[in-house]
Amino acid sequence: MEHSPDTVKPPWYLPWVNKVIIGLHHLGIAMPMPTLTVSGRKSGKPRSTPVSPYEVDGSRYVVAGYARSDWARNAEVAGRGTLTRGRHSEQVRLVALPVSERGPILREFPAKMPHGVSMFLKAGTVENASPEAFEAAAPRCAVFRIEPLG
Repeated sequence: MEHSPDTVKPPWYLPWVNKVIIGLHHLGIAMPMPTLTVSGRKSGKPRSTPVSPYEVDGSRYVVAGYARSDWARNAEVAGRGTLTRGRHSEQVRLVALPVSERGPILREFPAKMPHGVSMFLKAGTVENASPEAFEAAAPRCAVFRIEPLG
């Protein structure tokens, strides 16, 4: 089953779940998933979305399961953002990886972020939960290395 980046869509309920998580962070309640806030690529206004950073070989990464997602396109243009968990915020640089470097990072996703695998499966981003399927999704998933600023 082959998917183009334009056919991979998030589940219908994702925007509602994201709003709840973002709202709880605004109240200072630390959720397991931090929010990433970046400037909108057109409006310049802050845009927030929950993300699931994970570590590979000492570096942190975040993956957009939908390559055409607004947050990923905003992050690529902005190149920086703020990770927030409850009342703690961290300014970060977001380095978009080229497709050729995404595979090894995506390959680690099922082991490091098992709770996120079902989202990739439901969206059709991957065919199964194997590391090989995630690695093969490199053309469809934006991957960012997270680097601290300052």
